[in-house]
Amino acid sequence: MKLCAACHEDLPKDKFSKKQWKLGAQSQRRCTSCVRDNREVVHPPSANNEADNNDTGIVSLLDSMSINDNKVPVSDEELFKQPPLQYEDCPICFLRMPSFWTGYKYMSCCGMMICSGCIYGNSKLHKDDLCPFCRTPSPTTKEEVVKRTVKRAELDDPEAIYNLGSFHYQGKYDCPQNSNKALELWHRAGELGNAGSYYSMGSVYNHGRGVVRDEKKAIHYWKLAAMGGDAMARFNLGATEQNKGNVGRAMKHYMIAASGGYSDCLPKIKRLFIQGYVAKDDYAKALRAHQSYLDEVRSNQRDEAATEGEDYKYYEE
Repeated sequence: MKLCAACHEDLPKDKFSKKQWKLGAQSQRRCTSCVRDNREVVHPPSANNEADNNDTGIVSLLDSMSINDNKVPVSDEELFKQPPLQYEDCPICFLRMPSFWTGYKYMSCCGMMICSGCIYGNSKLHKDDLCPFCRTPSPTTKEEVVKRTVKRAELDDPEAIYNLGSFHYQGKYDCPQNSNKALELWHRAGELGNAGSYYSMGSVYNHGRGVVRDEKKAIHYWKLAAMGGDAMARFNLGATEQNKGNVGRAMKHYMIAASGGYSDCLPKIKRLFIQGYVAKDDYAKALRAHQSYLDEVRSNQRDEAATEGEDYKYYEE
Protein backbone atom coordinates (compact mmCIF):
# COMPACT_ATOMS: atom_id res chain seq x y z
CA MET A 1 0.00 0.00 0.00
CA LYS A 2 1.08 3.57 -0.62
CA LEU A 3 0.01 6.94 0.71
CA CYS A 4 -2.02 9.41 -1.33
CA ALA A 5 -0.68 12.92 -0.72
CA ALA A 6 -4.10 14.51 -1.28
CA CYS A 7 -6.57 12.40 0.74
CA HIS A 8 -3.82 10.99 3.02
CA GLU A 9 -5.09 7.40 2.90
CA ASP A 10 -2.97 4.28 2.65
CA LEU A 11 -4.33 2.65 -0.49
CA PRO A 12 -3.52 -0.49 -2.51
CA LYS A 13 -2.07 -0.45 -6.00
CA ASP A 14 -5.40 -0.50 -7.84
CA LYS A 15 -6.31 2.89 -6.33
CA PHE A 16 -3.51 4.60 -8.31
CA SER A 17 -2.74 4.99 -11.99
CA LYS A 18 0.49 3.36 -13.16
CA LYS A 19 2.11 6.78 -13.44
CA GLN A 20 1.17 7.82 -9.90
CA TRP A 21 2.07 4.44 -8.40
CA LYS A 22 5.62 4.69 -9.77
CA LEU A 23 6.25 8.21 -8.49
CA GLY A 24 9.37 8.22 -6.37
CA ALA A 25 8.27 11.25 -4.33
CA GLN A 26 5.58 9.94 -2.00
CA SER A 27 4.73 13.52 -1.02
CA GLN A 28 3.41 14.11 -4.56
CA ARG A 29 1.63 10.79 -5.26
CA ARG A 30 -2.17 11.03 -5.70
CA CYS A 31 -4.77 8.28 -6.07
CA THR A 32 -6.99 8.10 -9.16
CA SER A 33 -9.95 9.58 -7.26
CA CYS A 34 -7.97 12.66 -6.19
CA VAL A 35 -6.54 13.08 -9.68
CA ARG A 36 -10.04 12.83 -11.12
CA ASP A 37 -11.43 15.39 -8.67
CA ASN A 38 -8.38 17.61 -9.18
CA ARG A 39 -7.55 17.56 -5.47
CA GLU A 40 -4.29 19.27 -4.72
CA VAL A 41 -1.53 17.76 -2.61
CA VAL A 42 -2.14 18.79 1.00
CA HIS A 43 0.36 18.07 3.73
CA PRO A 44 -1.53 17.33 6.95
CA PRO A 45 -0.57 19.53 9.88
CA SER A 46 1.69 18.10 12.56
CA ALA A 47 0.59 17.84 16.15
CA ASN A 48 2.86 20.77 16.99
CA ASN A 49 1.63 23.27 14.41
CA GLU A 50 -2.09 22.55 14.33
CA ALA A 51 -4.06 25.68 13.53
CA ASP A 52 -5.44 27.35 16.64
CA ASN A 53 -8.59 28.51 14.92
CA ASN A 54 -11.39 26.12 15.87
CA ASP A 55 -14.13 28.42 14.68
CA THR A 56 -14.95 27.12 11.24
CA GLY A 57 -17.85 29.46 10.59
CA ILE A 58 -19.63 26.49 9.00
CA VAL A 59 -20.37 24.00 11.73
CA SER A 60 -21.47 26.33 14.51
CA LEU A 61 -24.03 23.83 15.77
CA LEU A 62 -21.29 21.23 16.16
CA ASP A 63 -18.59 23.44 17.65
CA SER A 64 -19.31 22.30 21.19
CA MET A 65 -18.49 18.68 20.40
CA SER A 66 -15.54 16.92 21.97
CA ILE A 67 -14.29 13.36 22.10
CA ASN A 68 -15.37 11.74 25.34
CA ASP A 69 -14.51 8.09 24.89
CA ASN A 70 -13.65 5.99 27.92
CA LYS A 71 -12.36 3.25 25.59
CA VAL A 72 -14.08 0.35 27.28
CA PRO A 73 -12.20 -2.82 26.26
CA VAL A 74 -13.90 -4.79 23.50
CA SER A 75 -14.54 -8.44 24.29
CA ASP A 76 -13.65 -11.16 21.80
CA GLU A 77 -17.29 -12.16 21.65
CA GLU A 78 -18.21 -8.70 20.41
CA LEU A 79 -15.18 -8.39 18.16
CA PHE A 80 -15.46 -11.67 16.27
CA LYS A 81 -19.21 -11.99 15.78
CA GLN A 82 -20.48 -11.39 12.23
CA PRO A 83 -20.83 -7.61 11.86
CA PRO A 84 -23.80 -5.82 10.28
CA LEU A 85 -23.61 -4.63 6.69
CA GLN A 86 -21.81 -1.31 6.52
CA TYR A 87 -24.51 0.20 4.29
CA GLU A 88 -28.13 -0.63 3.56
CA ASP A 89 -29.10 -2.00 0.14
CA CYS A 90 -29.15 0.47 -2.76
CA PRO A 91 -32.55 2.23 -2.58
CA ILE A 92 -32.97 2.05 -6.35
CA CYS A 93 -31.94 -1.46 -7.44
CA PHE A 94 -32.35 -2.99 -3.94
CA LEU A 95 -29.14 -5.00 -4.29
CA ARG A 96 -26.53 -5.28 -1.57
CA MET A 97 -24.32 -2.21 -1.54
CA PRO A 98 -20.72 -2.94 -2.56
CA SER A 99 -18.04 -2.32 0.05
CA PHE A 100 -15.51 -1.14 -2.53
CA TRP A 101 -15.11 2.65 -2.24
CA THR A 102 -15.98 3.50 -5.87
CA GLY A 103 -19.01 1.19 -5.80
CA TYR A 104 -21.31 3.82 -4.31
CA LYS A 105 -21.77 7.55 -3.83
CA TYR A 106 -23.37 9.60 -1.08
CA MET A 107 -25.95 12.16 -2.24
CA SER A 108 -25.82 15.19 0.04
CA CYS A 109 -29.12 16.47 -1.35
CA CYS A 110 -31.27 13.66 0.09
CA GLY A 111 -28.80 11.72 2.24
CA MET A 112 -29.10 8.57 0.13
CA MET A 113 -26.26 6.21 -0.74
CA ILE A 114 -26.59 5.09 -4.36
CA CYS A 115 -24.63 2.28 -6.01
CA SER A 116 -22.37 3.02 -8.96
CA GLY A 117 -24.54 0.93 -11.28
CA CYS A 118 -27.62 3.03 -10.63
CA ILE A 119 -25.66 6.28 -10.90
CA TYR A 120 -24.32 5.14 -14.26
CA GLY A 121 -27.72 3.90 -15.40
CA ASN A 122 -29.35 7.19 -14.45
CA SER A 123 -26.80 9.28 -16.36
CA LYS A 124 -27.12 7.03 -19.40
CA LEU A 125 -30.93 7.11 -19.38
CA HIS A 126 -31.52 10.77 -18.60
CA LYS A 127 -28.22 12.28 -19.76
CA ASP A 128 -28.33 14.81 -16.95
CA ASP A 129 -26.56 15.57 -13.69
CA LEU A 130 -29.51 15.07 -11.35
CA CYS A 131 -29.62 12.91 -8.25
CA PRO A 132 -30.89 9.44 -9.25
CA PHE A 133 -33.10 9.37 -6.16
CA CYS A 134 -34.56 12.86 -5.56
CA ARG A 135 -33.71 14.47 -8.94
CA THR A 136 -31.92 17.44 -7.37
CA PRO A 137 -29.16 19.01 -9.50
CA SER A 138 -25.61 18.33 -8.35
CA PRO A 139 -23.86 21.19 -6.51
CA THR A 140 -21.78 23.43 -8.76
CA THR A 141 -19.75 25.40 -6.19
CA LYS A 142 -17.67 24.65 -3.12
CA GLU A 143 -20.03 26.72 -1.01
CA GLU A 144 -23.01 24.68 -2.15
CA VAL A 145 -21.23 21.39 -1.38
CA VAL A 146 -20.48 22.54 2.18
CA LYS A 147 -23.93 24.07 2.68
CA ARG A 148 -25.67 20.82 1.74
CA THR A 149 -23.32 18.76 3.88
CA VAL A 150 -23.84 20.99 6.91
CA LYS A 151 -27.60 20.86 6.44
CA ARG A 152 -27.52 17.06 6.49
CA ALA A 153 -25.08 17.06 9.43
CA GLU A 154 -27.46 19.19 11.48
CA LEU A 155 -30.01 16.40 10.99
CA ASP A 156 -27.55 13.94 12.56
CA ASP A 157 -26.80 12.28 9.22
CA PRO A 158 -23.67 10.24 10.06
CA GLU A 159 -22.36 10.19 6.48
CA ALA A 160 -22.63 13.97 6.22
CA ILE A 161 -20.86 14.42 9.56
CA TYR A 162 -18.12 12.05 8.40
CA ASN A 163 -17.71 14.01 5.15
CA LEU A 164 -17.57 17.27 7.06
CA GLY A 165 -14.80 15.83 9.21
CA SER A 166 -12.92 14.83 6.06
CA PHE A 167 -13.29 18.36 4.69
CA HIS A 168 -11.63 19.72 7.82
CA TYR A 169 -8.90 17.10 7.91
CA GLN A 170 -7.96 17.79 4.28
CA GLY A 171 -8.71 21.52 4.29
CA LYS A 172 -11.09 20.80 1.44
CA TYR A 173 -13.80 23.07 0.00
CA ASP A 174 -12.24 26.04 1.83
CA CYS A 175 -12.90 24.48 5.25
CA PRO A 176 -10.08 25.40 7.68
CA GLN A 177 -7.70 22.48 8.05
CA ASN A 178 -8.06 21.22 11.60
CA SER A 179 -7.30 17.67 12.70
CA ASN A 180 -8.91 18.05 16.12
CA LYS A 181 -12.18 19.21 14.59
CA ALA A 182 -12.02 16.34 12.11
CA LEU A 183 -11.56 13.80 14.89
CA GLU A 184 -14.49 15.27 16.83
CA LEU A 185 -16.74 15.06 13.79
CA TRP A 186 -15.61 11.54 12.92
CA HIS A 187 -16.17 10.42 16.49
CA ARG A 188 -19.71 11.80 16.41
CA ALA A 189 -20.37 10.11 13.07
CA GLY A 190 -19.06 6.84 14.49
CA GLU A 191 -21.40 7.11 17.46
CA LEU A 192 -24.26 7.50 14.98
CA GLY A 193 -23.28 4.33 13.14
CA ASN A 194 -20.74 5.36 10.49
CA ALA A 195 -18.05 2.66 10.75
CA GLY A 196 -15.79 4.38 8.23
CA SER A 197 -15.37 7.28 10.65
CA TYR A 198 -13.80 5.02 13.24
CA TYR A 199 -11.57 3.56 10.53
CA SER A 200 -10.34 7.06 9.63
CA MET A 201 -9.69 7.86 13.30
CA GLY A 202 -7.68 4.66 13.65
CA SER A 203 -5.61 5.48 10.57
CA VAL A 204 -4.86 9.01 11.81
CA TYR A 205 -3.67 7.72 15.17
CA ASN A 206 -1.75 4.86 13.57
CA HIS A 207 0.30 7.20 11.39
CA GLY A 208 0.36 10.21 13.72
CA ARG A 209 -0.94 12.60 11.07
CA GLY A 210 -1.92 15.80 12.83
CA VAL A 211 -1.98 14.03 16.21
CA VAL A 212 0.49 12.27 18.46
CA ARG A 213 0.88 8.72 17.20
CA ASP A 214 -0.93 6.24 19.43
CA GLU A 215 -1.06 2.59 18.34
CA LYS A 216 -3.45 1.62 21.14
CA LYS A 217 -5.97 4.25 20.06
CA ALA A 218 -5.56 3.17 16.43
CA ILE A 219 -6.39 -0.44 17.27
CA HIS A 220 -9.28 0.63 19.51
CA TYR A 221 -10.95 2.61 16.74
CA TRP A 222 -10.24 -0.04 14.14
CA LYS A 223 -12.01 -2.52 16.40
CA LEU A 224 -15.06 -0.23 16.59
CA ALA A 225 -14.96 0.18 12.81
CA ALA A 226 -14.66 -3.58 12.22
CA MET A 227 -17.57 -4.28 14.56
CA GLY A 228 -19.59 -1.78 12.49
CA GLY A 229 -18.85 -3.64 9.26
CA ASP A 230 -15.78 -1.86 7.89
CA ALA A 231 -13.82 -4.57 6.05
CA MET A 232 -10.64 -2.51 5.66
CA ALA A 233 -10.43 -1.96 9.42
CA ARG A 234 -11.02 -5.70 9.88
CA PHE A 235 -8.14 -6.42 7.50
CA ASN A 236 -5.85 -4.06 9.43
CA LEU A 237 -6.66 -5.87 12.66
CA GLY A 238 -5.86 -9.18 10.99
CA ALA A 239 -2.53 -7.89 9.71
CA THR A 240 -1.72 -6.52 13.18
CA GLU A 241 -2.42 -9.90 14.77
CA GLN A 242 -0.41 -11.72 12.10
CA ASN A 243 2.57 -9.43 12.71
CA LYS A 244 2.38 -10.41 16.38
CA GLY A 245 2.37 -14.09 15.47
CA ASN A 246 -1.28 -14.62 16.43
CA VAL A 247 -2.28 -16.54 13.32
CA GLY A 248 -5.53 -17.87 14.77
CA ARG A 249 -6.83 -14.40 15.61
CA ALA A 250 -5.56 -13.04 12.29
CA MET A 251 -7.47 -15.73 10.41
CA LYS A 252 -10.71 -14.85 12.23
CA HIS A 253 -10.35 -11.26 11.07
CA TYR A 254 -9.37 -12.23 7.53
CA MET A 255 -12.36 -14.56 7.18
CA ILE A 256 -14.79 -11.81 8.19
CA ALA A 257 -13.04 -9.35 5.88
CA ALA A 258 -13.34 -11.82 2.99
CA SER A 259 -17.09 -12.16 3.51
CA GLY A 260 -17.27 -8.35 3.64
CA GLY A 261 -15.72 -7.99 0.20
CA TYR A 262 -12.14 -7.07 1.04
CA SER A 263 -10.10 -9.17 -1.35
CA ASP A 264 -6.65 -8.10 -0.08
CA CYS A 265 -7.02 -10.63 2.75
CA LEU A 266 -7.10 -13.56 0.29
CA PRO A 267 -3.38 -13.37 -0.65
CA LYS A 268 -2.60 -13.17 3.08
CA ILE A 269 -4.56 -16.36 3.76
CA LYS A 270 -3.03 -18.07 0.72
CA ARG A 271 0.45 -17.28 1.96
CA LEU A 272 -0.39 -18.63 5.42
CA PHE A 273 -1.68 -21.79 3.74
CA ILE A 274 1.47 -22.18 1.65
CA GLN A 275 3.60 -21.69 4.76
CA GLY A 276 1.60 -24.36 6.55
CA TYR A 277 -0.03 -22.15 9.16
CA VAL A 278 -3.60 -22.76 8.02
CA ALA A 279 -5.40 -25.73 6.48
CA LYS A 280 -6.47 -26.00 2.85
CA ASP A 281 -10.10 -26.07 3.97
CA ASP A 282 -9.67 -22.69 5.68
CA TYR A 283 -8.32 -21.13 2.50
CA ALA A 284 -11.16 -22.69 0.49
CA LYS A 285 -13.69 -21.39 3.00
CA ALA A 286 -12.31 -17.85 2.62
CA LEU A 287 -12.55 -18.09 -1.17
CA ARG A 288 -16.16 -19.25 -0.92
CA ALA A 289 -17.03 -16.47 1.52
CA HIS A 290 -15.62 -13.85 -0.83
CA GLN A 291 -17.36 -15.39 -3.84
CA SER A 292 -20.64 -15.36 -1.96
CA TYR A 293 -20.19 -11.62 -1.39
CA LEU A 294 -19.46 -11.07 -5.09
CA ASP A 295 -22.58 -13.00 -6.08
CA GLU A 296 -24.66 -10.69 -3.89
CA VAL A 297 -23.29 -7.41 -5.23
CA ARG A 298 -22.97 -8.30 -8.91
CA SER A 299 -25.46 -7.14 -11.54
CA ASN A 300 -25.40 -6.58 -15.28
CA GLN A 301 -25.85 -2.84 -14.83
CA ARG A 302 -22.99 -2.61 -12.32
CA ASP A 303 -20.78 -4.64 -14.66
CA GLU A 304 -21.65 -2.33 -17.55
CA ALA A 305 -20.86 0.68 -15.41
CA ALA A 306 -17.51 -0.79 -14.36
CA THR A 307 -16.45 -1.11 -18.00
CA GLU A 308 -16.87 2.66 -18.39
CA GLY A 309 -14.05 3.52 -16.01
CA GLU A 310 -12.46 3.28 -12.59
CA ASP A 311 -15.06 5.63 -11.11
CA TYR A 312 -17.71 2.92 -11.41
CA LYS A 313 -15.63 -0.07 -10.32
CA TYR A 314 -17.50 -1.86 -7.54
CA TYR A 315 -15.25 -4.74 -6.48
CA GLU A 316 -11.56 -5.52 -6.29
CA GLU A 317 -10.02 -7.93 -8.77
